[in-house]
Amino acid sequence: MNDQQPLPHKSFDPSTFRDKPVSFVRRSGRMTPSQERAWEQHHTEYVLDIPHGRAATSVADDATGDPERIFGRRAPLVVEVGTGQGHAILHAAEAHPETNFLGVEVFRAGLARTIIRAELAGLENLRLAEVNAPELLEKFLPAGSVDEVWVFFPDPWAKARHHKRRLVSADFARIARLSLRPGGVLRLATDWEDYAEWMREVLDAAPGFERDFAGDWAERFEGRVLTAFEKKGAEKGRAIRDLAYRRAS
Repeated sequence: MNDQQPLPHKSFDPSTFRDKPVSFVRRSGRMTPSQERAWEQHHTEYVLDIPHGRAATSVADDATGDPERIFGRRAPLVVEVGTGQGHAILHAAEAHPETNFLGVEVFRAGLARTIIRAELAGLENLRLAEVNAPELLEKFLPAGSVDEVWVFFPDPWAKARHHKRRLVSADFARIARLSLRPGGVLRLATDWEDYAEWMREVLDAAPGFERDFAGDWAERFEGRVLTAFEKKGAEKGRAIRDLAYRRAS
């Protein structure tokens, strides 16, 4: 006779799962001691305190933010989706102190590394958000408050069965357009040819956007610092493709 009690049935709560692609692959991993110190000592200076919804890194429905209050000034705003270790946004923030930069990343070790360099550089025009970027653009920031949205080297989800997980989609184009001011620019870059063609097809068909480049591809965005990741892709023979789309007025 089996005396074991049946295992309790786990209830399924659909509100904790998303039905749209997200801007990240949630990663785990330990931070280095220096990253832990940076997070403990300085994250409140850089990382926005955004209320979360039911899902991890989601944005609560009633959470809103005013860029002018966040940065303490009125200035052009650039949002980078997926900052990684912060190379692009740190370089840009140092080069353009007249502009506000908001980096969105859910990999905490990457955020901590960004904080270390931001603190060393004394950057006052940089803030970070540990949330899902489409939700931040659609729900947290006021409509038409962003001057540029950057999406550099997003996960290509190379296998055909995973293409539905790609960040750049018709719905993301809608969200990006909502967040951008008239005349604002969505900049994209990838080293994956299939994804580059996918993004171009999506944005060419997206209402309210027009190409901000001539020919097949945009020129390399001069504001994007050359990272080790991009250099490695080029060394493997991958073509780096840039795209830029302007929100029509």
